[in-house]
Amino acid sequence: MKTLLLQSVTILHPESSFNKKAADVLITNGKITAIGSSVKSPGNADVIDCKGKYLSPGFFDLNANFFEPGFETKEGLESGSVAAAAGGFTGVAIMPNTQPAVQSKSEVSYILNRTKGNLVDVYPLGAISQNREGKDLAELYDMHLAGAVAFTDGNKPVADSGLMSRALLYAKGFDGLVFSYAEDLQIAGKGKMNEGRMSTYLGMKGIPALAEEIMVARDIYLAEYNDARIHFSTISAAGSVALIRAAKKKGLKVTCDVAAHHLVLTEDLLEGFDSNYKVKPPLRTREDVKALLKGLNDGTIDVVVSQHTPHEIEFKDVEFEIASYGITGLQTVLPLLLKAGLAPEAIAEKLAVNPRTILGLPVPELNEGAEANFVVFDPTAEWELNSQTNRSKSTNTPFFNQELTGRVIVVCNNGQVNL
Repeated sequence: MKTLLLQSVTILHPESSFNKKAADVLITNGKITAIGSSVKSPGNADVIDCKGKYLSPGFFDLNANFFEPGFETKEGLESGSVAAAAGGFTGVAIMPNTQPAVQSKSEVSYILNRTKGNLVDVYPLGAISQNREGKDLAELYDMHLAGAVAFTDGNKPVADSGLMSRALLYAKGFDGLVFSYAEDLQIAGKGKMNEGRMSTYLGMKGIPALAEEIMVARDIYLAEYNDARIHFSTISAAGSVALIRAAKKKGLKVTCDVAAHHLVLTEDLLEGFDSNYKVKPPLRTREDVKALLKGLNDGTIDVVVSQHTPHEIEFKDVEFEIASYGITGLQTVLPLLLKAGLAPEAIAEKLAVNPRTILGLPVPELNEGAEANFVVFDPTAEWELNSQTNRSKSTNTPFFNQELTGRVIVVCNNGQVNL
């Protein structure tokens, strides 16, 4: 690995004595060898002027789809890791939305072995139920022993209340964590977008916020009954924020995340039937966006995720009704958070510190002698996401060929560096 000297970089790390201060950081052979106000450059170092730029522990994504095994034409473990590094992520928890589903220790071991030693650490999320069908529990404890960091049925809700209750109780026995994707399918029906003014205007079946909120309420009750931890994935509605805020005030073991695109995009953008805006949960109203941002600021929402869901062109360049859900999102999380108004300190908290804390993983240290695991980003630099800068296999994003503000400058982890 190259020897790097980062000059005058503002450090964002709550455990560092240099937190929110500018300092020089020297990295040699994958380790931080010096931090100070005036670190002398060794002759072989690549010197980077980082004035006005920020250094945070490497970002960590709690919700990404790499689709391997089974759907590598959308994204594989290798290409997904490259896209993650380009977005500033040094750790990614990947969904079990694969074929076969990640439902036993063999699939968990396959993912860990295939990604071992990469710049980006890849952490498998195991399925709650066999084949993600919501009928019988998968092999949770075996997957936990093999390295699964939490359990979820990915983009499928657990409709059976008894099964979800048993999953929470069983995972509690080994301090496991269950993710809830909150959607009542009976209420959501065949809706394709948020139910409201815009769905009525477009004459399209809608998914009411109630479909999310009623499942959030159910799973809060189940977590309370079992005295278990629960994490809600990609909440999108104001009512969900209110329910989770109340649960936290009550002292329940509840955490949650929001997808970056839900912080800046609304249902109004669907007027042109652009399928790149078709996501699930659907884009909702401006009032919902305001509630999500308030939830981020007051600590109700713990984490921001990419919900990286790449697709081949034939799944998106079709009529809106039949297009697949999802956005390719790993490289646009930082620009979207800056567009939403988050300060660099909040970005470090929501993207680097809190995701690891929720999973019980150590937050990378920023001390002399520590392994270098960090991202340097410039909140004012402009760049364009296009065919030259895109690192994913897929291009299903409404931000393609657009100027974005907020650029990743350096990513370092596992003795490797991406400039």
